[in-house]
Amino acid sequence: MNNNHSLKKIIALSCFSVLPLFSLAQKANWQNLDLKTDSVFGISTEKAYKELLKGKKSKPVVVAVLDGGVDLNHEDLKRVIWTNTKEIEGNGVDDDKNGYKDDIHGWNFLGGATGSIDHENLELTRLVRRDNVRFAGLTAETVAEKDKASYEDFMKNRSKLAQELTTAKSNFAGISGFKNALDLLIKKIGKENPTPNDIEAFQPEGERESRIKAVLLNVLKDTDFKTFYNDRLAKDMKHFGDQINYDYNVDYNPRSIVGDDPNNSKERFYGNNDVKGPDASHGSHVSGIIGADRSNNLGIMGVANNVLIMGVRNTPNGDERDKDVANAIRYAADNGAKVINMSFGKAYSRDKEAVDEAIKYAVNKDVLLVQAAGNENKDIDVESNFPSRKYLNGEIASSYITVGASAFKDDETLKAGFSNFGKTSVDVFAPGVLINSTTPENTYKPESGTSMAAPVVVGLAALIRSYYPKLTAVQVKEIILKSVVKINHNVTSLKDGAPVSVPFSEICVTGGIVNAYNALKLAATYK
Repeated sequence: MNNNHSLKKIIALSCFSVLPLFSLAQKANWQNLDLKTDSVFGISTEKAYKELLKGKKSKPVVVAVLDGGVDLNHEDLKRVIWTNTKEIEGNGVDDDKNGYKDDIHGWNFLGGATGSIDHENLELTRLVRRDNVRFAGLTAETVAEKDKASYEDFMKNRSKLAQELTTAKSNFAGISGFKNALDLLIKKIGKENPTPNDIEAFQPEGERESRIKAVLLNVLKDTDFKTFYNDRLAKDMKHFGDQINYDYNVDYNPRSIVGDDPNNSKERFYGNNDVKGPDASHGSHVSGIIGADRSNNLGIMGVANNVLIMGVRNTPNGDERDKDVANAIRYAADNGAKVINMSFGKAYSRDKEAVDEAIKYAVNKDVLLVQAAGNENKDIDVESNFPSRKYLNGEIASSYITVGASAFKDDETLKAGFSNFGKTSVDVFAPGVLINSTTPENTYKPESGTSMAAPVVVGLAALIRSYYPKLTAVQVKEIILKSVVKINHNVTSLKDGAPVSVPFSEICVTGGIVNAYNALKLAATYK
């Protein structure tokens, strides 16, 4: 592999370093701020609290976070964690007879008697593993006529998997090569944590060192070297290593940990009560955005001020299984959740019917479901993304919102560069770039993704349901969509793989960014 290829990889991986940053110390709560008064395109939550909600009473709303786990003891979350008062903790008995023993704060559909799943395959890998067995020894000529279509899908999936694995290996080799070259350069500089001035003063020898120097000067604009090296570079190496070892590895299958029949989507009662799991970083971050304690003078402030977070583990590091998604939705609906956050998604679905039935079940129980649109910068009107509010029969779930991610500035960059979009498939956009929130062990961290945008909308939905508890889930959705701030300028999007400038109305149903102030004013008019 040539050095230029390796360096291009690291430049691409570090592209977030040149986002239009503002001072996080000043704007750490930017998603809740107001465009006119604060010059960042938040959703005007603080303005709503100050002008519309002051002195008003609210009722607690249970919000289910379907994710990889929640740190129940985080200083900014522990007061807002849901507790199942019908269950006696630690007695090993299903006191409330809901099928789940000791589900005090939620449930873990990725756990079993001996532990919990952390890493999983992607759905593509699981499909190929399944069909490797089904079509072993067969060819296009020998496969049964009735199985030809399935066989063709298998061949396409197997080819896609091989391509993705090759790319992952190439990326891992590229970033490893960059790291090795970087280590040599830092050794020459003679400082473990060189400053931009140290880098600038370094006289490179040859093209490789010149390009590494240029990359460093770029990424050090908004961070220090140690943070870049120990966090970003290590994180990227782990990402591609995990793709090779877990995501695309047909020989890796951790499901025996759970002890269920993974092929039986009707099986309901399995798992354990370890809501935190082995990696609660993503779910804790999502939870903080929704409802981090606004009264404790610690850390951050969630959107909603009277929520109870129910943790439901269904999302591993890898693709979630449809069976677990369906059961997590049903569990949340059965145990009192009025809003469900789903900051996950995938390109393939093995049992969409099971998920559809669970969504219908939740809709019939007056639950609002909110899903992240995904981070591949693709048009999900034409490229599959699961789960989906569109059922197999073509009907649309009535209380389901799909959310894209927006950035800070009201200009061409308003659509986050990574965010999926869709004129008919994505309802609204919400802040999703460098959102500071709770992470395990009483820490905080800014993260970007539609995974961060969805809980902003969930927090807003919970806020509405808290202050206007008589409103139905369908009405809350209607209010959120009708009250957006319309965007009347173009944004940069993607078409046929190339950047294009398009009207914001072309990338989502409403053509706008959600707004708490507008939504609460509108909610007050509903009878």
